[in-house]
Amino acid sequence: MSARLPSSVLFACDQNTVRSPIAEAICKARFGTKIYVESVGVRAGEGADPFAIAVMEEVGIDLSRHVPKTFEDLHDTSFDWIVSLSPAAQHTAVELTRTMACDLVFWHTFEATSVRGSRETILDAYREVRDSLTRRIETAFRALATATEATSPGPR
Repeated sequence: MSARLPSSVLFACDQNTVRSPIAEAICKARFGTKIYVESVGVRAGEGADPFAIAVMEEVGIDLSRHVPKTFEDLHDTSFDWIVSLSPAAQHTAVELTRTMACDLVFWHTFEATSVRGSRETILDAYREVRDSLTRRIETAFRALATATEATSPGPR
């Protein structure tokens, strides 16, 4: 991977209803317009996931207007990083990037929609996805920001 902060990142998962929109929203909340961020799925799901909306509201991020989209819906595929959050998304991203110069990253992320049980049990699974993605984003981008600062020329 490049040792500089990416200017554009694409997060990808299976249906673009939970993992990748959560990652997109976290990244946008943390970095604003410093990094262009989008998310997609291998397939488009049925709309914003209500549990994903709920756990993101807990941290002050509105996910209610998210509209799932696929790789085919992208207007531009020029990303510095493509972060796959599921094996199917990784496979699709590998195919997409065969002729592209970008960093392809695989962060295998738990599929919270597979959890069954009480509402609280399900919300806990979604919280774990949110929290693990938050940690990964903060760790990866903090390390890159530090590396960028260390290699930047000082004042002249």
